[in-house]
Amino acid sequence: MVDKKLIRKIAILGSSGSIGQSTLSVVRQLPDRFNVQALSVNSDISVLKRQVEEFHPRMVCIKDKKSAQKFKSFTAASKVKVYCAEEGLSEMVKDKNIEKIMFAIPGASALMPLISAISSGKDIALANKEAIVMAGPLIMRLAKKNKIKILPVDSEQSAIWQSLGYESSGDVRQVYLTASGGPLRILPRDKFKNVTIERVLRHPRWKMGKKITVDSATLMNKGLELIEAMFLFGLRAETIKILIHPEALIHSMVEFNDGVIMAQLSVTDMRIPIQYALSYPERLPSELCGIDFYKLNNLHFERPDLKKFSSLALAYQAARELGTMPAVLNAANEECVANFLNKKIGFIKIPEIVEKVMRRHRKKADPCLEDILSADNWAREEARRLVH
Repeated sequence: MVDKKLIRKIAILGSSGSIGQSTLSVVRQLPDRFNVQALSVNSDISVLKRQVEEFHPRMVCIKDKKSAQKFKSFTAASKVKVYCAEEGLSEMVKDKNIEKIMFAIPGASALMPLISAISSGKDIALANKEAIVMAGPLIMRLAKKNKIKILPVDSEQSAIWQSLGYESSGDVRQVYLTASGGPLRILPRDKFKNVTIERVLRHPRWKMGKKITVDSATLMNKGLELIEAMFLFGLRAETIKILIHPEALIHSMVEFNDGVIMAQLSVTDMRIPIQYALSYPERLPSELCGIDFYKLNNLHFERPDLKKFSSLALAYQAARELGTMPAVLNAANEECVANFLNKKIGFIKIPEIVEKVMRRHRKKADPCLEDILSADNWAREEARRLVH
């Protein structure tokens, strides 16, 4: 029988999304190690109802107020406490029974809830990159102040974290941040003009949400991960190299000053980094299969084409400039991707509009939270204006 002290009481924010549901899959496989205390969704109460019936959390939070009212009628006879909106989420994460928070709320809208979660003094398993891109220095200072750990969930960031081990980032010569190359890796640049949404959303390796899949097609996702890695691990942009690796078995590598390279390999399944972030510092058994090296013939590596994938070049620019520029990059990209998915702009317009927004931005070098939010709002409005 497992000692109750080893049962981790967790909250899953963004439980209806891809990462949230994968997290619950991990809990389902290890019910004697994880106990779900709280769940949150934006508005998908049909999924939330099923999750409540299976995992019996004590609390839920629903961002959309109308959806929250509908959900309350479902829970009228139960003991589930229902919180609502951003204020409710900030209150829920303070609950003393929660030990670790899986933070899977997508996009820039995660920034303020993340700050609240960190301020609650609980360790964060972080599956959102946009908030760190926007306000990395501020978030890392806050985490240090509250003496909490930010445990990366993205497969690439988890790989860097695990490869670093107990080494100092000062001992690092180079980090290789790997990318599958996305659904358009072998498509010529001159074909991008007519590429369809359906083609863009057919990722060859990962099953993800629409926004992150589009970002994988432009390689902006890798650019955002570049900036995220800088802040999470205290690295310079020049230290991080993007490496196209179509097999997606090596999730990232760290080269140390003595020439030794540590790599983390696993099958392409997000449940692996999710489980490690939740169980850390333990490594718990998993039912997922490992890599069969006897069946591997080749591993391929390529240099990314920054002319073909200009979004990645823009991310490198933002990584060098820092200040409010990463927030502007992220905000403009989010607006462009949303408009692409709504069929208001073509695929090739995404980096074109992001570049124009960045060019027009007057960067603030050492921004406070208000400066970051202001830059985010300005970039969104500018991007919308350029779309229309």
